[in-house]
Amino acid sequence: MRCVFCGHKTTRVIDKRDSGEITRRRRICLKCKQRFSTQESALRAELRVIKRDGHQEQFSSDKVKKGIILACEKRPISMEQIEEITARVESKLLQKKTKNVKSIEIGGIVMKELKRLDKVAYVRFASVYLDFKDVTDFTKEVKELTKH
Repeated sequence: MRCVFCGHKTTRVIDKRDSGEITRRRRICLKCKQRFSTQESALRAELRVIKRDGHQEQFSSDKVKKGIILACEKRPISMEQIEEITARVESKLLQKKTKNVKSIEIGGIVMKELKRLDKVAYVRFASVYLDFKDVTDFTKEVKELTKH
């Protein structure tokens, strides 16, 4: 692995953490002594997402992650937790027999994960995903949450 700072060819791994399907490695450059992190994950079969309007696009775990990050903004949720949720969502999708997945299925899986992690993040994500039209939609969802 080349150093991202000076381009030197030799770096050393000083720490390694497995986070779901992603391995994070903390590295140090043997020339400039700068530290940086890398992520490693296995290449996967391509998933196709069928959107609500019927068009298809390639699955992007980055899009899922961005949606989760927005829902978790200013909440006590670490980036590691967000990456774990993203990895679990992708893993669940890959376990399906078909490689064409409806966007509504992806949103449902994300909502279940967020509901377990943080209720506020769950409601934020649900408000966009379920396309809340007004305050009564929010109220219904919050009432459902408080029942459990």
